[in-house]
Amino acid sequence: MAAEVRIPVHGEGQPLYVAQEKIYPREIDGRFARLRVLSVWALLGIYYLLPWLNWGERQAVLFDLPARKFFIFGVVFWPQDFIFLALLLIIAALALFFFTAIGGRLWCGYACPQTVWTETFLWMERFAEGDRNARQKLDRGPWSANKVMRKAGKQFMWVTFALWTGFTFVGFFTPIRSLGQEVLGLSLGPWETFWVLFYAFATYGNAGYLREQVCKYMCPYARFQSAMFDKDTLIITYDDERGEPRGARKRGTDPRQQGLGDCIDCTWCVQVCPTGIDIRQGLQIECIACAACIDACDTVMDKVGYPRGLIRYTTEHALHHEPTRLLRPRVLIYGGLLCALIIGFVVAIAVRSPVSLDVLRDRNSLYRLTDDGNVDNVYTLRILNKTEREQRFRIEARGASALTLLPGDREYIVASGDVYSLPLRVRRAAYDPLGPETITLTVRSVDDPAISSTTEARFLAPAK
Repeated sequence: MAAEVRIPVHGEGQPLYVAQEKIYPREIDGRFARLRVLSVWALLGIYYLLPWLNWGERQAVLFDLPARKFFIFGVVFWPQDFIFLALLLIIAALALFFFTAIGGRLWCGYACPQTVWTETFLWMERFAEGDRNARQKLDRGPWSANKVMRKAGKQFMWVTFALWTGFTFVGFFTPIRSLGQEVLGLSLGPWETFWVLFYAFATYGNAGYLREQVCKYMCPYARFQSAMFDKDTLIITYDDERGEPRGARKRGTDPRQQGLGDCIDCTWCVQVCPTGIDIRQGLQIECIACAACIDACDTVMDKVGYPRGLIRYTTEHALHHEPTRLLRPRVLIYGGLLCALIIGFVVAIAVRSPVSLDVLRDRNSLYRLTDDGNVDNVYTLRILNKTEREQRFRIEARGASALTLLPGDREYIVASGDVYSLPLRVRRAAYDPLGPETITLTVRSVDDPAISSTTEARFLAPAK
């Protein structure tokens, strides 16, 4: 007779949806914790200080959307340079694949904005409410003057920091000094106000309340990370062979005589985890590889006199006493592509022309023969001035025979960032040489001849 399977109905057993329990990560010191603090300071320092840096007379990094200019230190990008953004995104994706294949979720543990801002909000929470035990006691206790004061202090720091974060974000798109003056003068525009408040709210909600839930339920990276892992990838793991069976024991006793492993079941590794998982249950999608459990376990091992490394960075092959291969096909492929793209990106930026020239042939007629034995081709030229000042340009044409431009020798004034379109007629002798040829058109600045761009066009003529 088949075993009966009983499906609980609503109201019986465990509820279908359980309220999210708040996690109180324990503060721990260690080499990985110090590395994480250094990463937070470095990344937040870049974010909050970069808009205040100047490059000459302008902001060093400014994405000026109304003017369609993107200033990154000494380089100005235009919408036509979208290919560079695409290359940058591809490089970032490959870098994520490369470092994940080698060291697991290093991005999540040390550089992800969710991790960085959550760590900062936790610091402020600890400052206002105390350590882990104090925070738990405060939340369980009744409301009192002390509780109100501590909670209000935390909220004040959170809201202030979130607003400053939103203000800095908008400062990358609107000159931050002008933005600051508008805020102080209570004359901030509607769109700037919206984005300051929106980004502040997003920071406050994600880092203050959602925290680990973003990593566990909202971030897609945890779902497809397994596609980039293999048995040679460094992951944070618990050594079952050494640690089991776990259990408490008196200090100074030999655990092997009591039939125990090195794990004393102190649960520090669980208490310090920002996502609330137990690393002793194996690799889990909620693990963000922050290595707090390594620092906690090493601290406990030092106290009880056992060797460090019960929880450590290692590979599945190493856990099974098999050799680990760092250089393997996927790492070599990711690394090779990443290096090639980075080199290509740098070279493309270095040789990027400050002026762009596009040539479009007139489709209404292939060519036109004149009464004096010449042949004309008509083109439309589009000149894009990518420099930061107005330029005067001349057009030059070269081919197998002498070419004449109509209109003749004249200058075209193009403002910074403008696209100037002009009709151009190119004339040559009809049968010298016979048939069509490829000609070269060059646009060159009168003020700075080094600013130029050259393209080829097809000149059509009768073959006789």
